[in-house]
Amino acid sequence: MPFWFKRKKSKTDYFTPGVRTDLAPSRWRSHHFGLQESRWKSLGNKKFWITGAGTGYGRAISIALACANAEIFLTGRREEKLRQTVSEMKTLGIVEPHCHILHCDITDATQVRGAVKKINEGTDSLHGLVHCAALVTKNHNKPLQNESFETWENLIRTNVTAPWYLTREIFPHMIRGNSARVIFFSSGAGWASTPGFGPYNVSKAALNTLSASLAAELLETYPGQDIQINVLEPGEARTEMNQGSDISPFAVANMTLLLLSSPPNGPNGMFFHRDGRELCWGQTSQKF
Repeated sequence: MPFWFKRKKSKTDYFTPGVRTDLAPSRWRSHHFGLQESRWKSLGNKKFWITGAGTGYGRAISIALACANAEIFLTGRREEKLRQTVSEMKTLGIVEPHCHILHCDITDATQVRGAVKKINEGTDSLHGLVHCAALVTKNHNKPLQNESFETWENLIRTNVTAPWYLTREIFPHMIRGNSARVIFFSSGAGWASTPGFGPYNVSKAALNTLSASLAAELLETYPGQDIQINVLEPGEARTEMNQGSDISPFAVANMTLLLLSSPPNGPNGMFFHRDGRELCWGQTSQKF
């Protein structure tokens, strides 16, 4: 059964906000995931790099971009999952999707540099980068002070260090096209202090700061360039981290595509929920 399928009232009930629920996925091209036609067409033939593309949000975004005729670089640790993403595209009626599988562990600097080299050699520029790869705490309800060093290190390496290093390595290539779109997938945990999720909470809070810092610094480094680096809080959906949810990971498609297709002078250094709400970060209205 394809991962987007949800058996409820009918075979066309995908419970996907922002996507017409009366249409099968094979017809998603026709409604543009809620985008205006001009925004939808602007994605065609542009090049995007998606991490965590083998499952969940990464797979959903990859398929959505393939529907728009974009050229996509798919990265993940498990090559068979990446191939399943491509197979899913073909199952949905996307003929000969322009996909490149880059089997890569993003926590390995050598592998990241190798992936960047392949993109540099194969393209003149890269329009967008979407960071979906993430790691979550395995043992919930474990006090932060009792968490192992290995768990802490793995979470920070995957959720913070890897996105920073990958963005650092590929960004010079992205800016060759005079514009760059980068989206970091965060989590409500980045704004929370839920007991038992300490290392994950910290990693996502750090990712939020990383995104905001890069947005400000790169705009200074490349003045006059069309740079838009933002955070997306995807909310809850059915992914490997949350298999009990009834919500399709395609719920993030509309907002992700809106940010990737944003015209010049669009948002930079901002935080959004998948429903379009702008979120605050690093400030409070509470007085003491």
